[in-house]
Amino acid sequence: MTGYDVLAEVYEWLISDAKLPPAEFAASFDDVLNLLPSNAHVLDCSCGTGQLAVGLAGRGMQVAATDASEAMVRRTAELSEEFGASVRAIRANWEELPDHFQDTTFDMVFCVGNSLHHAAGATGRRAALESMSRLLRPGGRLVLTSRTWELVRARGSRLEISDRLVRRNGRDAVVVYRWEIAPHWEEEHHIEIAIAQVDATGLVLVRSELLSCWPYRYEELEVELHRVGLQTELSTFDLEAENYMVVASKV
Repeated sequence: MTGYDVLAEVYEWLISDAKLPPAEFAASFDDVLNLLPSNAHVLDCSCGTGQLAVGLAGRGMQVAATDASEAMVRRTAELSEEFGASVRAIRANWEELPDHFQDTTFDMVFCVGNSLHHAAGATGRRAALESMSRLLRPGGRLVLTSRTWELVRARGSRLEISDRLVRRNGRDAVVVYRWEIAPHWEEEHHIEIAIAQVDATGLVLVRSELLSCWPYRYEELEVELHRVGLQTELSTFDLEAENYMVVASKV
């Protein structure tokens, strides 16, 4: 896994306007959340700054939130306090999840925000999915969102500069992505994300972080889910779409 300790301080500039309020972030998963009782036990195992976890807690669910970044976990705890939400926030990478939670604890596990590609290759990805599966009760569901890496790789190495300013906390910023696409799927790729903030005096402050990632084909993900005892119930995968969601239940 890689950092996000720098980006954690400016991560809200990477969250869409529609998903910035915790309640709205949770509402974007209404279709799957409607399958749960109101007091369900739920884990967000790539919690970022906590918008989803806090939104779920606001619905009365028993919520735990984990992230490999200590800074992300701290910001999740701060957001929970701001909203008066009960969220158990823990720093843990995916392989460490069984050290913190008993098997079959959760009714639903979320791994969203295009996070799984930070697992180190096929071995790391399978280990991460195995940990998530272990924590699900029989019949529980994993909800996973992913970039369509087939599209990302087809576009090659490049620089993407947002064509609009994003306003957060009274400050404007431009978001920049720099992609380093390796020659082969199984090799380590890199994404550098930069947030260029403009302050009241017109000065620009740039915060950036270089992140490692290991892409995967959709069909590989399907096979890996099956190997850890998860059966796909729903998939929005489309080769022409930027992102997709998979909902898989524990057999």
